[in-house]
Amino acid sequence: MAPVAAQPRLTPAATEMALAALKQLLGDRLTTAQAVRDQHGRDESWNPPFPPDAVAFPHSTEEVSEIVKICAAHGLPIIPYGAGTSLEGHVTALQGGISIDLMQMNKVLQVNAEDLDVVCQPGVTRKQLNEYLRDTGLFFPIDPGANASIGGMVSTRASGTNAVRYGTMRENVLALTVVMADGRIIRTSKRAKKSAAGYDLTRLFTGSEGTLGIITEITLKLYGIPEAMSSAICSFATLEGAVNTVIQTIQAGIPVARIELLDDVQVDAINRYSKLDMPVQNLLMLEFHGTEAAVAEQAEMVQSIASDHGGNNFQWTTKPEERARLWQARHDAAYASKALRKGCEVWATDVCVPISRLAECILETKEDVVKTGLTAPLVGHVGDGNFHLAIVLDRNNPAEIETIEAFNERLVHRALRMDGTCTGEHGIGRGKMKYLTAEHGEAVAVMRAIKKALDPDNLMNPGKIFSI
Repeated sequence: MAPVAAQPRLTPAATEMALAALKQLLGDRLTTAQAVRDQHGRDESWNPPFPPDAVAFPHSTEEVSEIVKICAAHGLPIIPYGAGTSLEGHVTALQGGISIDLMQMNKVLQVNAEDLDVVCQPGVTRKQLNEYLRDTGLFFPIDPGANASIGGMVSTRASGTNAVRYGTMRENVLALTVVMADGRIIRTSKRAKKSAAGYDLTRLFTGSEGTLGIITEITLKLYGIPEAMSSAICSFATLEGAVNTVIQTIQAGIPVARIELLDDVQVDAINRYSKLDMPVQNLLMLEFHGTEAAVAEQAEMVQSIASDHGGNNFQWTTKPEERARLWQARHDAAYASKALRKGCEVWATDVCVPISRLAECILETKEDVVKTGLTAPLVGHVGDGNFHLAIVLDRNNPAEIETIEAFNERLVHRALRMDGTCTGEHGIGRGKMKYLTAEHGEAVAVMRAIKKALDPDNLMNPGKIFSI
């Protein structure tokens, strides 16, 4: 589908004046080439694309500051851009403006091995970071699946397969350097593991989706690479048996590192796409970290719980290449789903509920899928109550989109009714704006007040999270 036209905030003459000033600053690192603009106007979501007027490629915090000052002086909207793997239309330029591509700011600046932390620029990807850390005996565990940029992961408060043990980005960001909407540069914290000094600005900007400022340096927690890692799969005839295994495992306090649920439709799609031969049943994929003895004990405990709930074909491996192949197949689940219907796209849902309501929410949702007749493989980071449906859709079929919109609305309100959230990790972007008030009520007015205080001209990623 061709990019949709934006609703520009500035006249063409005013935009040209702003771009001329940016060109003088950046030279060839500012481009108005249509192909580059189109690339930066879309992410991996179902949302229609909106290209920016130009794309800038800064190399430093100071350059980002100068870009922002020019944009602020001319009233030109600013959209931060990372790896482009977001899933709710976060990077679309709804009002035109400039996309600031931070991927050339990709240096690891400082590793403090004794303190278990690292300082890096936002364009560093999670795989690049762990490759850099490999010889230190440390690693960064947050794994959203895609090879996302660290800056993007902070901006969307990303999570993923390891969150059940290591937490989300919220728990693993220690400090940020941020360029504010007027070009000022601030640092939100020092490297100390805790602080009671003033407002927690680090948490404020973590998950702000580029609407409050541009993150240009990040300090992250690191962890020691476990002595042993073991991955396992276990099949279930029923979804209820698989989910109850998850709930009992978490409630028993077994420190599982990853516990992922795939329904039979998703397993079938992965088998076809990744050339695997897993049993086409509901499946749990697990990973255990620790000493060799602890990993073996954890696996045996989970196997016992799974057996009580109808689990079978329990298999595990400690071989790195087999583990990598298994988890790569899991990370490719969205592409495997997309391949089920030629020429179609995926609408990825993203709700999260308290673990005690997980079985109820998943089973009701699965019934809705069957009644609605959707092709919608289910997969989830179920150790923390988060699950997704990869609904395969034809964007050019209005009736189908209308059906899916109604289904997604029922799913979100089902999660909210169970004291859950409309998004466990993808963020709001523009795709879930209408659900924010349903979830947070009057708290949204407080969010708007913060936005207006820090970005009074609404230049930072306008049209995302809520309208101003």
